[in-house]
Amino acid sequence: MGRTSLKEPRQKEIVKAFYKLSKKEGLENASIAKVAELMGVSPGLIMHYFKTREHLLYALVEFILDKYLIIFKVPEQADGNCRNQLVTVIDNLFSNKWNALFDDGVSYSCYALVFRDKTIKSKYKDVLDQLRNTLEGLIVQCVAEKRITCANPAAIADMIFVLVDGAYYYLSLTSSKEEYAKRLQLYKRYALDLLHL
Repeated sequence: MGRTSLKEPRQKEIVKAFYKLSKKEGLENASIAKVAELMGVSPGLIMHYFKTREHLLYALVEFILDKYLIIFKVPEQADGNCRNQLVTVIDNLFSNKWNALFDDGVSYSCYALVFRDKTIKSKYKDVLDQLRNTLEGLIVQCVAEKRITCANPAAIADMIFVLVDGAYYYLSLTSSKEEYAKRLQLYKRYALDLLHL
């Protein structure tokens, strides 16, 4: 009888600590030594699982990108009716639920690395394409079931994500919660209008 591997749970624990540290001190100031200190372990243990800070950074990017996919999980009451699912997904995209998935500062710091690191660029591209394709598939299903009309589901899915990306980038500069909420509802209305909902 072999021992149960602790590798995967330990790696997740380290990535979560790296994320927490990055939220507090900024990604550029988060080091393996500081992660180890936060966790109360030796830096050697961190390096046992992640040979370099770059490897830890790749795992952090995957951690953040995996959270994006959560937005398409819809409550049971919306299941079974693609129109309800679509409205729920749009509600999720333009809500605090989307914004609460991850820290904007860490996310944008990671995103900035796409201009310097081909691996991170590829990971972001893959996940963002997957998000668009998932939304497109939901739109296609609604059109097929005659729940909505849409001449070009791929273009509409793309436009909705352009709205999402631009909205959160711009809203990260807004200090007023009232203005934030008002604009977010406006952008959501634009997305629903694109779908004729």
